[in-house]
Amino acid sequence: MGLIISYIIIAIYSIALLLIFFYSLAQLNLLVNYLGNKRQNQSAPKFNLLDPKEIPFVTIQLPVYNEEYVMERLLDNIAKIEYPKSKLEIQVLDDSTDDTVEDTAHRIKALQESGLDIQHIRRENRQGFKAGALKEGLLTAKGDFIAIFDADFLPDSDWLKKTVVYFKDEEIGVVQTRWGHINRDYSTLTKIQAFALDAHFTLEQVGRNSKGHFINFNGTAGIWRKECILDAGNWEGDTLTEDLDLSYRAQLKNWKFKYLEDVETPAELPVVISAARSQQFRWNKGGAENFRKSVLSVISAKNISFKTKFHGVMHLLNSSMFLCVFIVSILSVPTMYIKEVFPQFDWVFSVLSFFVLSTIILFICYWFTYKSIQGSSFDNFVDYIKIFFTFFSVALGFSLHNSIAVLEGHMGKRSEFVRTPKFNLNSITDSWKGNKYLTKKLSRNMILEFALMGYFLFGMYSAVPLNDFGLFPFHFMLFAGFGFVFFKSLTARA
Repeated sequence: MGLIISYIIIAIYSIALLLIFFYSLAQLNLLVNYLGNKRQNQSAPKFNLLDPKEIPFVTIQLPVYNEEYVMERLLDNIAKIEYPKSKLEIQVLDDSTDDTVEDTAHRIKALQESGLDIQHIRRENRQGFKAGALKEGLLTAKGDFIAIFDADFLPDSDWLKKTVVYFKDEEIGVVQTRWGHINRDYSTLTKIQAFALDAHFTLEQVGRNSKGHFINFNGTAGIWRKECILDAGNWEGDTLTEDLDLSYRAQLKNWKFKYLEDVETPAELPVVISAARSQQFRWNKGGAENFRKSVLSVISAKNISFKTKFHGVMHLLNSSMFLCVFIVSILSVPTMYIKEVFPQFDWVFSVLSFFVLSTIILFICYWFTYKSIQGSSFDNFVDYIKIFFTFFSVALGFSLHNSIAVLEGHMGKRSEFVRTPKFNLNSITDSWKGNKYLTKKLSRNMILEFALMGYFLFGMYSAVPLNDFGLFPFHFMLFAGFGFVFFKSLTARA
């Protein structure tokens, strides 16, 4: 019986390791694409905004829900957008249920009196959540192009001039810009989030887009052709990541997406781990839901290449990598004992080299994306080593939380769209305490995360009697990662 269980453990462990390795190879291919990208934006056809006849009508949609801390900043910033007022409409899609509604109405009225075409659109319910609000606004939107900004985004005044011009190409359905981070250095948590997002917005978005593979509209800081939204079937609220869903439906209908790495749109990162938890849960569950919804359409599509299908499937499986990592982590401790009891399984530690190789590949990939934003000096490389392993450890610490989200997504369990609380924090002296939107409940996963700290501490201890220290660094990072998530969750509450 012990041998059979060992075979099962080894089989699951090896499959998870191989899936992680395939994911890292996909990332390596994206790095090759990224480095080979010739930045064709300058040669692309563009609208001539100096010619009044070529200036397209744009609707800016601002989906908001209980945004007391950032609403004033959002409206003040959007009012500064440089674009002919006769060709610009702003829709504040306000699903708020608190006392911000009245304040927002007053501010909008003042902006209307200044000559801005801005509408305050309210719904009787939050059906479909953000997707439902965007769909509702589209019914009355005057623009041929729809720019979307979440409440914590602060586009530069010339943002529209830099983006809408690319719709001269009638095949382009979306133009997406890179996210910036106004509070990157607020804390270790914000630095880690910025690091991960930078990799997505450089390596992944450029790597896919430069070769015509599917990318995703990121929910904000981008602009859609209204015709594309309608042709793809409009917004749907049956997943938690409506942006990824509509992106794939549009590209399956042959719409092209254009990604602008050089246009940065600043935004705020969650500064409290409970806010990061809710955001991570929504993104990872939504990713799994979209895999369930779209993967067969991608595989069976006759209008896209095999390589685009491969990258599409790996893209939809992004969040599922957390589940693979969690499985490898949990099984790594019994694997040490299996090797000790059954010497015939020594080969398993050759399979483990796939994980080491995967880590090295990601280390190389992320360095190229890091230096493209932070610089390539020796000091920056030293800082990169620190942030990479900090990020890696904390990502491991989130693996339980995110794996639960992924499993729920794959099993089709529905859940509410939980918004990420905004803070309006720009410097380390600003305090998040007192934010009324923060949950005061401790995460139910915390007990398990504390138990996993002990589990991987035992894994480190096991290296001594077994005289096998190959997994010691991995177990240390797991111990540190779960410790970080547990103690931050315990102490960082409003």
